[in-house]
Amino acid sequence: SACPLRPSLHPCLDADSSARGPVRLAPVVPLSALPMTARPAPQPSVHFARILHSRSDRPSLSGPQRVREALLLTFCDPIPRECLRLWLFTRGDWSRALHWLDISGLALYFLDRLEQLDLCDILPPAVLARLRQNLADNTNRTASMMEEWIEIQRSFHTAGLSWATLKGFSLYPQSVPRPQLRSQLDIDFLIAENSAPTARSILESRGYRLHAISGRSWEFKRSAPTRITLDDLYKPTPHRSAELHIESSASPTPLLDRLEWRSFQGHSLPVLSPLDLFLGQGLHLYKHIVSECTRAAHLLEFRRHVLARYDDTAFWRDLQHLAEADRRAPIGLGVATLLITRLMGPFAPPAFTSWTVDRVPPAARLWIDTYGHDFALGDFPGTKLYLLLQQALAPAGIAAKRSRRAALLPKKLPPAIVHATPGESLLSRLRRNWTQFRFISIRARFHAFQGLRYLYESRRWHKLIAQSGASSRPTIH
Repeated sequence: SACPLRPSLHPCLDADSSARGPVRLAPVVPLSALPMTARPAPQPSVHFARILHSRSDRPSLSGPQRVREALLLTFCDPIPRECLRLWLFTRGDWSRALHWLDISGLALYFLDRLEQLDLCDILPPAVLARLRQNLADNTNRTASMMEEWIEIQRSFHTAGLSWATLKGFSLYPQSVPRPQLRSQLDIDFLIAENSAPTARSILESRGYRLHAISGRSWEFKRSAPTRITLDDLYKPTPHRSAELHIESSASPTPLLDRLEWRSFQGHSLPVLSPLDLFLGQGLHLYKHIVSECTRAAHLLEFRRHVLARYDDTAFWRDLQHLAEADRRAPIGLGVATLLITRLMGPFAPPAFTSWTVDRVPPAARLWIDTYGHDFALGDFPGTKLYLLLQQALAPAGIAAKRSRRAALLPKKLPPAIVHATPGESLLSRLRRNWTQFRFISIRARFHAFQGLRYLYESRRWHKLIAQSGASSRPTIH
């Protein structure tokens, strides 16, 4: 279904799409043969200029944020005029853009979008070749992960376990056009409490080892690398991660009692019901919004899922009935939807926003208007300004999972990201310790810088609350 347009977007599309002419794609050649060279004078194609639209209600953004905004807005339909900036990108802009596309999970979605729009000639040949190589690598990686995913579930089935896939491959096709476009980092399963010990044994028999336990989630890793690079996002590697999320036997409404069986490569496998899948995806996104950072790909995937269900009024009615059982669910979905709306324009139907976005507290709306772009278009490892959002949500009865003091001044060192292996050599141990030291240094700088920034913004935030009259209910943007 078409997404309703923001009032400040004025259509200027030529209805005759045949005027685009033939698709002109840069040839694919080895990346080593394509050094980044200076771009020619910017001359946007007629087709590109035709599909642009202007937008005026946007905050002041830094240079890197404007670059990232232009990348994100290419997924809007119609495309806003801010995307014209893509034609002006320098070599440094594209280098930074590729880095953010990688860590945000948008790189392959971006390539697919440009191919859909016949706009690959925007990209310098080296960038296009790099993205296409990433897609080729990720296609192999995805096939390998899917084979592993199916084999694990075959073992679960043989052992008579009760389980379902969470996130990942189950998001196809509503949120993910093709699985190989998604930058998937691990495999997640929901497992019944009485099945968890056997599931753990199955994973360990496949070379996984228990890495961490957080609440009711068990994280497993296999063949952990001693050197972690962005190349690992796309290339097939021996490294694997899997998580078991244990469903309590005392749950009054078990998710595992209402599964849907779907076919993947000829195998019938259990996934959550459509309602539980959507609700889980939305609340997972909300969990990241009220934490240090999120991947922009999660925003895009949730937006696509909403659009896929846009006209399904029965779905939204049943979803509301399910979500009302959890006080945080309607507001969490509303926060996620309002943030995406602020970034990319309205996209959700009134049948959904009337009981989600409309319930977002005024102070939380103010946070999204003030810090939403900074949060969504930020860089790794994120920001501590989410603590202000948690404060804004507290009056609605949504408590933070840990105290502000613990978030600002952690008392423990971060967990090991690479573990020792049997028979580890001295060189491998040195590399592992150096990797861990660098990680600790990054986290220390993050806590120091973002802690000071939080203290500064906290004073500004309280002034904004006082000036805005947050007790009144602002209109939806």
